[in-house]
Amino acid sequence: MTRRVVRIAMNGVTGRMGYRQHLVRSILAIREQGGLDLGDGDVLWPEPVLVGRREHALKAIAERHGLDPAAVSCDLDAVLADDSVEIYFDAQVTSAREAAVRKAVAAGKHVYTEKPTATGLDGALALARLARDAGIKHGVVQDKLFLPGLRKLKRLIDGGFFGRILSVRGEFGYWVFEGDWQQAQRPSWNYRAEDGGGIVVDMFPHWEYVLHGLFGPVRTVQAVTATHIPQRWDERGKPYEATADDAAYGIFQLDGGIVAQINSSWAVRVHRDELVEFQVDGTEGSAVAGLRTCRVQHRSVTPRPVWNPDLPVTESYRAQWQEVPDNNEEGEEFPNGFRAQWELFLRHVVRDEPYAWDLLAGARGVQLAELGLASAAEGRRLDVPELSL
Repeated sequence: MTRRVVRIAMNGVTGRMGYRQHLVRSILAIREQGGLDLGDGDVLWPEPVLVGRREHALKAIAERHGLDPAAVSCDLDAVLADDSVEIYFDAQVTSAREAAVRKAVAAGKHVYTEKPTATGLDGALALARLARDAGIKHGVVQDKLFLPGLRKLKRLIDGGFFGRILSVRGEFGYWVFEGDWQQAQRPSWNYRAEDGGGIVVDMFPHWEYVLHGLFGPVRTVQAVTATHIPQRWDERGKPYEATADDAAYGIFQLDGGIVAQINSSWAVRVHRDELVEFQVDGTEGSAVAGLRTCRVQHRSVTPRPVWNPDLPVTESYRAQWQEVPDNNEEGEEFPNGFRAQWELFLRHVVRDEPYAWDLLAGARGVQLAELGLASAAEGRRLDVPELSL
């Protein structure tokens, strides 16, 4: 067995997403299983180098997980100058990402990054062009495509279950506490536009790759945004004005005439089975997919609901839907979605295997967020031009 060590500079692992999903549940999980089996007796061994602004926090993480205490740094330039580091990963706040990724590309590192890739479309496209011209491999996290529920939905689409797809309706969100009487679940910068916050900037890039990857390119967008909670309390318990949108209501027209409606809100209480659900309706059948589950109703077993407001409902509509089995190719549970995409990107780097979700795909997400905000500001539907480098 040959072990292929790949050193990865991981910037932003003191944050919730960078730590939980990318470091612990992806890179460290790969190490715990003995590395990533590449076939032919070769195993890839990821070696994280923790980068950030708070050295004490980075050292605490390294100690907690038995990582090399020397592989911790607050000097990004020095880490990027290290020839033994092959990949740069970025999970920082959005406002810091573009400059750091530019440095990594200039240093000749392969780049894997969270989204949005930049604060504006011009910057996102510039990163994609720089990476292309530098000849490096690059990828953007598009984790929701790897969720079990959406993988089951993709299987239904590929199998022709829906017939002609008519519409997609998505509901996402939960109540984020204001921070006065219960601690907020999200950092305060998320609610300040001047710091890169806002639910459109956060979630429209997700909706772009979900819609594009499952149903087809987005051709138009019309959005209404709101700041439903105008005052919140920060991590120190001090009140501040929420200047960013905390809810967005979007209508997207896709190739083939499909209409998608997606509501996103941090000011909604959950009355769903999961925090995000997509209902897909087609001529032959319908499905409701969440994070993990997917339920279907075929045309042949669709009941005949009768509208009668004078009588109580006797039908159990939810009971008339059928659960889609996992049927995972490996015969096991679906792996963590972040980890699954990390493994694909690592294979792309060391084996040149295909990888579709690059910085241009990331730019499409930034574009949709930018156009969504413009649509809300102007009160009209906007076309979504196709991007190219």
